[in-house]
Amino acid sequence: MISADAPSSFRLAYVPGVTPAKWARVWHERLPDVPLDLVAVEPGDAMATLRGGGADAALLRLPVDGTDLSAIPLYTETTVVIVPKDHVVTAVDEVTTNDLSDELVLHPLDDTLGWDEPPGRPAVERPATTADAVELVAAGVGVLVVPQSLARLHHRKDLTYRPVLDAPASRVALSWPEAKTTDLVEEFIGIVRGRTVNSSRGRQATAPQAKDKGGAGRASSGAGQRSGAGSGARSGSGSGSGKSSAGRKPGAGSSGKGGGRSGSGGAKAAPKRGKPRRRS
Repeated sequence: MISADAPSSFRLAYVPGVTPAKWARVWHERLPDVPLDLVAVEPGDAMATLRGGGADAALLRLPVDGTDLSAIPLYTETTVVIVPKDHVVTAVDEVTTNDLSDELVLHPLDDTLGWDEPPGRPAVERPATTADAVELVAAGVGVLVVPQSLARLHHRKDLTYRPVLDAPASRVALSWPEAKTTDLVEEFIGIVRGRTVNSSRGRQATAPQAKDKGGAGRASSGAGQRSGAGSGARSGSGSGSGKSSAGRKPGAGSSGKGGGRSGSGGAKAAPKRGKPRRRS
């Protein structure tokens, strides 16, 4: 239950690429009397925002440093390489880091992948932000490896992307100060974990009103009398009904034909991998 002296709103920080919309909708349905304030923060500022009291919880990228913050991993993103639409990489469906060995791979200062050693050739100077790096890719300066959500966030008509199979992956998590695990934090934890509104940890739903026992008894008694009165007729007609049903032919959607349909689809073609030869 939410206490009467609970805060008037819940502040949720989120980093670029993370979309809190689906959880925000559930929050508004379950707690219409508690506004959800969304706070956009840069990747490097998310933990400081929590520690400084600027948000009650945050959707951020792991890892979370220190022991004062709790975190629940939510999902792992696909890592992709952003390239111009006429780049040689676009001839295949997916690549590896080895396929990027000859490319100038941009490594922005706000990188979220935590490379031990980025692939390809390093740039003379690291771009300040991912947005700056995307502009350089569009100018033909190099390529950029990022979580897929960031590639979508910085979408441009002249750029595209392909999955990088062996690159580090970004994991998105819900984090909050351990010492401030409030009822509202528990509510949001329940939402991101998919708990129902009737969960023991979530807000209790209003109990349905009790039915009129007297009316229910009278209805039950009347149904019993009607059942007794008509039981002989129904019992006598049951055998004929059973024969009719047994002699009925199966419809067009019988199990035998259905099985044939389920196996009619061909196997999905394997994706093209590897870096193609450059165009002359």
